[in-house]
Amino acid sequence: MSRFPETRDGSRTLSPLSVVALVVLSLLWWSRLSGMSLLERLTGWASATTRWSELPWPLGLLTILTYRNRLRRENLYDTESPAPKSVPAPEGTRHLTGRTADGTYNDLENPRMGSAGTRFGRNVPIDRTYPDSERLMQPNPRTVSRELLTRRTFIPAESLNLLAAAWIQFMLRDWLSHGKSPKEDPWEVPLQDDDEWPERPMRILRTKEDPTRTPQEEGTPPTHINVHSHWWDGSQIYGNDEQAQSKLRSGEDGKLKIGPDGLIPVDPNSKKHPADEPGFWIGLVMMHTLFTREHNAICDRLRAEYPGYSDDELFDRARLINTALLAKIHTIEWTPALLNHPTARRGLNANWWGLAGKTVKRLVGRISDNEVISGIVGGRSDHFGVPYSLTEEFVAVYRMHPLIPDDYTFRAVASDEVLQEREFARVAQRQAMELMDQVEMQDLFYSFGVAHPGAITLHNYPRGLQNFERPGPDRIPQDLAATDIFRSRELGVPRYNEFRRLLHLKPIKSFEDLTDKSEWLQQLRDVYNDDVEQLDQMIGMYAENPPEGFAFSDTAFRIFVLMASRRLNSDRFLTTDYNEHTYTKVGIEWVNDTDMSTVLLRHYPALAPALRGVTNAFWPWTRVGS
Repeated sequence: MSRFPETRDGSRTLSPLSVVALVVLSLLWWSRLSGMSLLERLTGWASATTRWSELPWPLGLLTILTYRNRLRRENLYDTESPAPKSVPAPEGTRHLTGRTADGTYNDLENPRMGSAGTRFGRNVPIDRTYPDSERLMQPNPRTVSRELLTRRTFIPAESLNLLAAAWIQFMLRDWLSHGKSPKEDPWEVPLQDDDEWPERPMRILRTKEDPTRTPQEEGTPPTHINVHSHWWDGSQIYGNDEQAQSKLRSGEDGKLKIGPDGLIPVDPNSKKHPADEPGFWIGLVMMHTLFTREHNAICDRLRAEYPGYSDDELFDRARLINTALLAKIHTIEWTPALLNHPTARRGLNANWWGLAGKTVKRLVGRISDNEVISGIVGGRSDHFGVPYSLTEEFVAVYRMHPLIPDDYTFRAVASDEVLQEREFARVAQRQAMELMDQVEMQDLFYSFGVAHPGAITLHNYPRGLQNFERPGPDRIPQDLAATDIFRSRELGVPRYNEFRRLLHLKPIKSFEDLTDKSEWLQQLRDVYNDDVEQLDQMIGMYAENPPEGFAFSDTAFRIFVLMASRRLNSDRFLTTDYNEHTYTKVGIEWVNDTDMSTVLLRHYPALAPALRGVTNAFWPWTRVGS
């Protein structure tokens, strides 16, 4: 666990009066100064002399907020076609108070914005996103994987439990996908003579081309489609189109289909079995099941309170409530668990509740239009002058596969008895479904709660993902570590030093600026020919010494500073329409009163002994009997 416990406020070196004064000055400067030039100079001076994480929390938070303001002005870029597709006019008024299946009509003036099938945006200037064709294979991505990412010994992230890894994959299934890669014309990666890879050369499938490109865009940097909705709308549960959604719904009381055993029914003879999709593993199944059950529990509560609601009305409102809950858990539980620093925790909580705090917001509502004081949620929508989308840079910083362990122990929550031990391959694809038949869901959650994920660092990439066969009839062998490295190059994400420059951070001058681990230094020099400008973005972030309490790098955090709040700011259903009229009074209270522990205990009450005294459900749970 971090040396910053949850109750510590980081102000131990300041008198109470000094803290109050700094907070007041921070709020005044933030809310009233126009142009922010003075504020930026002051915080720029502070951060140039001391890292934000080492400043007293009011000044550290002010530094982060000012930095975010600059990112909002300078690091949002729209990539949509100059001749975007039109969106059919909806039937009726259901889209006004409920999320559509494909994400259209979140913004009523620009109904296509953020919907499934629209392009990823950028956080760096578009003219800096051409793939570096001459250096796509330099250094060889397989060499980078073998020399810098191979897990020799599992390095645990001891401040977290394994639910943190399951959660983020569950979120990514909602937010983004480049679609299924074509099998034709793969990238070919040459291999060293001593490499035992089963085929030569190694193949990496290309990212699917953007079918919406127009002749006018010839010569411009490539663009790519997000086949998922960009919104925080639970599309991993509810689907991305009407056809998929209709198959998931029961057709009664707004509910989703679920079996009498409490599990999501799956047709074993289906030609498109979910277990055959890339990335399918037991952690994903657990989260999907949990929040499908949560949706249905919300429907039961709404039906009891509003018996006149139709099936569609119950479904729409339950979806709103469930997805707002997902956003809340991610914002004020999962992310602070990984960024366990007093300043970061306060900033993340302020995104939801505002610095005025949860108690004030719940008792009297918003006391200010300023998002810093009263939070983003329930305020006004703002795209900051650029149509909303997720970005390729956002995708890149979420490459967190080291969180996945290679070995799993499943225990009984009633006794802590070991039930099974499996390696990664036996908790993924079809074998994950087999495991669900053998181990009860409450025991699966307990087992994840008392286990650790891997640390996001060099030499900790899961062996089970560094060498596996891609699902499907072709069974293409894949090194996902090499693919992760190559994918950022292919998608035009700048390399580490350029990435930092474009985010207004100082580039490193030597590898010693990156890490103080002598073994890593020599390996980095060897792989990158002692040239820091060649350093891949992901490798640089994995090698960084992060701020105290952080599970990932400060460079990655800069994209989070911008995009974590943008996903809230832009979403009508989390800003202007986050109210009792749209959600119902019961719905708003459900979101306010619920956290991850509440959800777990609602559906699996046997977990109570393990969660007793645990203030964040993504931190290690109590072993039963300990």
